[in-house]
Amino acid sequence: MKKLVALVVVMSFMLVAGFAGAAEAYDVGLAISTLDNPFFVDLADGAEEAAEELGVNLTVVDAGDDAATQMSSVEDLVIQGMDLIAINPVDGDAIVPAIEEADMMNIPVITVDRGAETDVAVHIASDNVEGGRMAAEYMAEMLNNEGRVIELEGIPGTSAARERGEGFNEVMDEIEGIEIIARQPADFNRAQGMSVMEDLLEAHENIDAVFAHNDEMALGAIEAIDAAGLTDEIMVVGFDAIGDALTAIEEGTLAATIAQQPHEMGRLTIEMAVQLLDGEEVDEFVPVPLELITQ
Repeated sequence: MKKLVALVVVMSFMLVAGFAGAAEAYDVGLAISTLDNPFFVDLADGAEEAAEELGVNLTVVDAGDDAATQMSSVEDLVIQGMDLIAINPVDGDAIVPAIEEADMMNIPVITVDRGAETDVAVHIASDNVEGGRMAAEYMAEMLNNEGRVIELEGIPGTSAARERGEGFNEVMDEIEGIEIIARQPADFNRAQGMSVMEDLLEAHENIDAVFAHNDEMALGAIEAIDAAGLTDEIMVVGFDAIGDALTAIEEGTLAATIAQQPHEMGRLTIEMAVQLLDGEEVDEFVPVPLELITQ
């Protein structure tokens, strides 16, 4: 109720402030899913660098991978009267009410890396479906189209998890000799990836490969596989190309990863924000290229 009253007060203030002329710099809020993941730290760094270059006042808030925390943080950004809010959703469904509050205040919203289950001004992301396909095609080639595969899924409800899984399974479903023997969420988290993989190693025999929806889970899975003495028997493919993953590829413990460009995503977020606020036309989807990284 307090936040609703605050919204009404801010609306009144904005109507009055509108007659006072344009502000010296745009105020932009960036709601990040978690800064415990190096990928999103890189994204935030890219946004901060671009904001400094373009004279944007950037406020970054961290949800700690909690959808309720992010909802509250975005509501606070609305109350603060941001000119635009960029969101990297923890949960594409749960964030919808906060986006609707921003819409009510005529604050445009950009989603970055992960989408929301509602319309926004711009969505900036890699083609996660294509990335999933790239991972599957590489894995199938390395397995000679035969093998037993495990899929470690990201946070349920996120567009990244859904789309990467969609692309991966689209390819694998067409290969008769490959069987997906288990799919289980590990929430894009390294510790969860290790724990889930430990359980799956106990439950299944003759595992040939693991596809993880991000590198954090892949690296956790590698720890479990190494502890079980199966490093030379199970191939692991990740997604994101974070620093630790690239090191693992050099060391030969991770077979491959799909490289996104989080720093570029952050930079584009601020550039698109400024263009939108300047009244320029901006594409609804801004793609960021992907690359398969192997040893």
